[in-house]
Amino acid sequence: MRHVAVAIDGPTGAGKTTLARILARDLGYLYVDTGAMYRAVGLYVCRQGLDSLDAAGTVACLPSIALEIAHGEHGQRIMLNGEDISDAIRSETASRYASDVSAVPEVRAFLLETQQAFARTASVVMEGRDIATVVLPEAQVKIFLTATSQIRAYRRVAQLRESGQAAEYAVVHSALLSRDYNDSNRVAAPLRPAEDGVIVDTTHLNIEQVRKALISIVKETIHV
Repeated sequence: MRHVAVAIDGPTGAGKTTLARILARDLGYLYVDTGAMYRAVGLYVCRQGLDSLDAAGTVACLPSIALEIAHGEHGQRIMLNGEDISDAIRSETASRYASDVSAVPEVRAFLLETQQAFARTASVVMEGRDIATVVLPEAQVKIFLTATSQIRAYRRVAQLRESGQAAEYAVVHSALLSRDYNDSNRVAAPLRPAEDGVIVDTTHLNIEQVRKALISIVKETIHV
């Protein structure tokens, strides 16, 4: 059986996580959130009392990090050294640390094989920031989701508040712009659309509209 890989990239707040999860469910594919892996590494580094920009300290932490991805009725859960940290990694602090540690080449190499292994064993919808360009460059379907920074910030605020966390639009928007800059300008696997990918702007679309658009792209590409 030929496995199919759907790669979804894009900046924070473009809707990658929600839409990738929905698309995987609709297609019957395995959903993989690679951003959660970087958040997990960032959370570990944070818990060690290190600065998020301490690259040497981050690299020194890697041998002590054991990550597992579990899939069940509640979706993907990520385990850090045996602890379920699926909720803890969604904080703004974890987000900032994830952005900084993801710029460290050794961190990306540390996680790359784990990410690629999923696509060798099952059909996947994998989302992140360099899936189509680095992790799965041979993916049959490559999608880049984007939206204006203002809309993405509003979505992020709503997400944080829904999870019970305090969030102010100005603070979230500023952090989002900072992460956009870091992700797009890092030397290791910068955020950018794949040359053979499809760009989908979600600014003026609701979830159902984007879901239909993504399903259409997949069906047109792999003829299902």
